Amino acid sequence: MTPPEESETTSPLVPPDADGLVRVLSADGSFDPTPAAEPYLDLIASLTDADLEELYRDMAVIRAFDVQATNLQRQGQLALWPPSFGQEAAQVGSARAARPQDHLFPSYREHVVTRIRGVDPIDIIRLMRGLTHGGWNPFDPKNGNTHIYTLVLGAQTLHATGFGMGLVLDGRCGTGDPERDEAVIVYYGDGASSQGDVHEAMVFAASYRTPEVFFLQNNQWAISVPVATQSPAPLYRRGAGYGMPSIPVDGNDVIASWAVTRTALEEARAGAGPRAIEAMTYRMGAHTTSDDPTKYRTSAEEEAWARRDPIVRMRTYLEGRGASSAFFADVDAEAAAVADDVRVRTNELGGLGTDVMFDHVYSEQHPLIDAQKAWFTGYEASFEEGAS
Repeated sequence: MTPPEESETTSPLVPPDADGLVRVLSADGSFDPTPAAEPYLDLIASLTDADLEELYRDMAVIRAFDVQATNLQRQGQLALWPPSFGQEAAQVGSARAARPQDHLFPSYREHVVTRIRGVDPIDIIRLMRGLTHGGWNPFDPKNGNTHIYTLVLGAQTLHATGFGMGLVLDGRCGTGDPERDEAVIVYYGDGASSQGDVHEAMVFAASYRTPEVFFLQNNQWAISVPVATQSPAPLYRRGAGYGMPSIPVDGNDVIASWAVTRTALEEARAGAGPRAIEAMTYRMGAHTTSDDPTKYRTSAEEEAWARRDPIVRMRTYLEGRGASSAFFADVDAEAAAVADDVRVRTNELGGLGTDVMFDHVYSEQHPLIDAQKAWFTGYEASFEEGAS
């Protein structure tokens, strides 16, 4: 059977411009809201110059961190690195839209989401270096209710939905008190959207009316599989199929991302049930540092999306509003300082002793593990004896 022709709404080269797409800033940085953005304009008008500059700063600083982490992996300091290059607007806008009491469930490339919420970026580095299985304690107040990375595709949607069900059953949402009510936002990608876990999570979220936002970052590629192959229909429609309002937003427009997520979280927090957002963005780097996107992407496609760079877009908009050169210089200096700090601290991390692989297999001592540990200790010592 001949597959249907690829449409503009599913092409990995062209971002969807279908009816309903919320966009505030055009690719050239001008303020040009789409019709679907009209309901959000009053909310957007509440953003001050300081708010807008904060959104830009978040994006610019995390890109410097991301580039540095990629370089560290290439130098052998990390086992793996999943770049967020190109997806900064979707992540920054959504994270800044959350209230302090909300709970965030990332996948594994939401680096700026974790930083905004208070997680030390070196904790991500430790995870990717193989020094920890978790990275940070999500219930430590300084980490802002940010749950740990999940490398099992889609599993975090189940975790988030279960947590959201708990919020409903414990009466921690829908009370009418926006300062106390809590919500959940979960991040996943277009590739993960094909996992059964995501659909099971949506079933339970809709049934229990969880205070939850499913935030899909459609970066156009599930490793080497384009989104057009994954789904013949726009992904945001899947949420509607489960009975939850679903909104497509330009994920390279940080203002639109903030406004749509802010509204969705407030509605969910108030007891209106789950919402779904599809942020149309693009992974400008590799899927991870073990991937080579030149094997499946064209330079023309990458160049087309580079012209929609979310940071360049926001910078142009801020310059048009009168942001000073001193502001941009300060952001660049902070970005360089953060990247340098991560490089220095990464090189100071060291490694793990061999005992750790034996010490936490069981909660109590086990004779078989003790024997294996003794054998391995002797085995390592034999090399030292041979060297002497």
